[in-house]
Amino acid sequence: MNWVDPALPRRAFLGSIGLGTVSLALSRSPAQSAPSSRAESISDDWAAANALAARIESPVFPERTLRADDLGAKPDGRTDCRTILQSAVDRLNAAGGGRLVIPSGVWWLDGPLHLKSRIHLHLEIGATLRFSSDPKRYLPLVLTRWEGTEAFNYSPCLYAYQASHVAVTGQGTIDGNAAELCVDWRTRQKPAKALIRELGARGAPVHERVFGEGHWLRWPLVQFFGCDHVLLEDFTAVQSPFWCLHTVSCRHVILRRLRVEGAHLNNDCFDPESSSFVLVEHCRFRSGDDCIAIKSGRDQDGWRVGAPSEDIVIRHCDLESTTAAALAIGSEMSGGVRRVYVEHCRMGQARYALNFKGNLDRGGIVEHVRMRHLTVGTAREQLIQFTSDYQGLRGSSHPPTFRNFVLEDITCQDALGTALHFLGAPGAPVSDVVLRNITVERAVTPLTHLHVERLTFDRVRINQHSVATPSS
Repeated sequence: MNWVDPALPRRAFLGSIGLGTVSLALSRSPAQSAPSSRAESISDDWAAANALAARIESPVFPERTLRADDLGAKPDGRTDCRTILQSAVDRLNAAGGGRLVIPSGVWWLDGPLHLKSRIHLHLEIGATLRFSSDPKRYLPLVLTRWEGTEAFNYSPCLYAYQASHVAVTGQGTIDGNAAELCVDWRTRQKPAKALIRELGARGAPVHERVFGEGHWLRWPLVQFFGCDHVLLEDFTAVQSPFWCLHTVSCRHVILRRLRVEGAHLNNDCFDPESSSFVLVEHCRFRSGDDCIAIKSGRDQDGWRVGAPSEDIVIRHCDLESTTAAALAIGSEMSGGVRRVYVEHCRMGQARYALNFKGNLDRGGIVEHVRMRHLTVGTAREQLIQFTSDYQGLRGSSHPPTFRNFVLEDITCQDALGTALHFLGAPGAPVSDVVLRNITVERAVTPLTHLHVERLTFDRVRINQHSVATPSS
C-alpha cells in the first residue's frame, strides 16, 4: 500500500525538420523574446563568475556534536542503524542543530535518512552508509521531482525537504546498494513514465500524482528539495538507484571535492534543477549518463513552477561519461537556464563533451552561458552539440531558445562524429553563439548546422584547417 508522509504539505498547484550542412537563417517569430544584445561586454564575464562564486554562502552550524558509535548504532554492515541515526538527526534539529559524526565502519540503513535544518552529517574516513534496496523501506512517499515533473514517489536515500543550512561532508562513502534495481526497474518504468508526464502535461494537482508501489519509478540517492545553504563535500557516492545527486529549487549550493560513480543509464552524477547560486569545484564524476545536467522542469510542469536554474559556477572538475554528456543543459529546461560559467575542466571521454538539448515541446530559454579552458580527449559523437529536437513527443509547437553563448579555449583530440553540431528550429534558431580558439585534432565531420543566426567563429581549427564562420 502506498501512503504519503503526513508531515509533508500536500501542495496543490495551478493548474520534422531535416538536417543539412548548410545553415538556414530565419527571422525570429513575433512570439519569441528579443535576443540578448551582442553588444554586451564579455570582458568582465569571468570577473563576474568569480564574484558570483564568492557570494555563494556556506551553511553554518552550532557547536554541538553526536557520534553514531555513542548512540548504540553498530557498524557491522548488518544491524539496522536507520532508527538510531534518524533519532539523532531529530534530536539535534530540536536542539537548534549540530554535527552527527559517522565513524569508520559499514553502517546499514534499512530505509532513508531524512536530514533537517542545521544538520551537518559528517562521514569519517572509512565510514560507509549503505542503504537497503528494498523499495518498501522507502515509504511513506515524499514530494519529489521525477525527470522534471513534480509528484509523490519513494523517498530518496538521503533526503531533505525545505531545510536550511544542511551539509554532508567527510571522506566516507554513501552507497545506494541499488545497481541491479537501477537496471531492472528501468525496463519496467514505461507505463508510469508515460503517466507522470501526462499528469504534468494536463496540470493535474500535484497531490493527485501519487506513485510508489507498482509504478517502478526509481528514487535518487541524494535529493534536497526546496533547501538553502547546502554543502556536499569530500565524500564518494556509488550505486545510486537513479540520479545520484539532485537539488530541486535550492539556493546557495556547494559541491566540492566529491567523487561520484554512476555506472548506468539515468545515473547522472549531479542534476541542479531550478536551483540558483550553485558552485561545483574539484569534483570527479564518472557516469553512464550525463555527468552534470543543468535542468529546470519538464514542459507544462516546468512552466507552471516557472523557476530557472541560474547563477551557476563549475570549475576544476574531471568528467567522463560512457553514453552521454560530460556537461549538459537540458533536456528538461522549460523553466529556463541562465548565467552559467564553466572553466578549467577535463573531459576525458564522452558521447558529447557539451550538449545543449531541448525539444520542440519544451519551450524555455537558455542564455548567457560562458565556458573556457576545457580539455577533451574523445567525443564519441559531438564535441559541441546544440539541438532542439531531443525526444519530442507532443505537438512540437513550443521550441526552446538557445542564445548568447561564448565557448572559448577548448581543445579536443578526437571527435568520432561531428565536431560542431547546431540544430535550431524554424522560428527559434540557435543564435548569438561565439566559438573562440577551438582546436579539434581529428574529426570525421567538422560542422553541421541548420536554423542558426549570428554564429561567430574566431580561430576555430578542425583537422589542422581553419574553419570560417558559416554564412547565414
